[in-house]
Amino acid sequence: MDPDRPPYLRSVSVGSSPDYAQEIPAIAGLGSIGFGRVTFLVGANGSGKSTLIEALAVVCGYNPEGGGRNLRFETQRTHSDLWRAMVPSFARRSQWGWFLRAETFYGLATYVANDDERFGVKRYFPDLHALSHGESFLALIEQKFDGQGLYLMDEPESALSFEGQLRLLRFIHEGVSSGAQFIIATHSPVLMRYPGAWIYELDADGIHRRDWDDLAVVGLWRRFLNAPERILDQLLTDP
Repeated sequence: MDPDRPPYLRSVSVGSSPDYAQEIPAIAGLGSIGFGRVTFLVGANGSGKSTLIEALAVVCGYNPEGGGRNLRFETQRTHSDLWRAMVPSFARRSQWGWFLRAETFYGLATYVANDDERFGVKRYFPDLHALSHGESFLALIEQKFDGQGLYLMDEPESALSFEGQLRLLRFIHEGVSSGAQFIIATHSPVLMRYPGAWIYELDADGIHRRDWDDLAVVGLWRRFLNAPERILDQLLTDP
């Protein structure tokens, strides 16, 4: 497959959400958003990035608690109805894809482990509960995020060491070379630095496309790593 062909999901237009998502500033004023071969959604806790990528996963046909189009399970329905307000624009349809959601990964692993083989699910997965948290993430990614496809991730760095994040970057690069598209919500400046990635920052002023050097989280990490003692003195000094 030619990796220079356009990515699968070109953009989504977002109308008024029927639930709490409309109260999130970055989503309320979104309108529409375009996607590159690799796109990152970044922002502080509560900024709406996980709500947005979760809705993208649902509108693309993936299980909201993680999985693909055929793996369907539910522990408790908590996802937003934002997807109902989305109109996606596809340059072409992907035959394969997956949604990795850190928050519900344990539920996915348990569902697979408890499968009674009636649907033949268990045999297609590694033993996720037998691996460390980080290794189980990477094992699933390397097995299910295979070549061509549209892949979404919500905070994959939550289980990964620094080395693990570099390993994931290499995997993303190999996927892009095969024609894959990735959309990732993350707090990790390491992942965000992927060359040529589109980066959207979500905050109280809305959602804006940014360069890596201009991201708030990158500036905060630089300040801390350049002078940790100064930051800690301010943080830990008794009032």
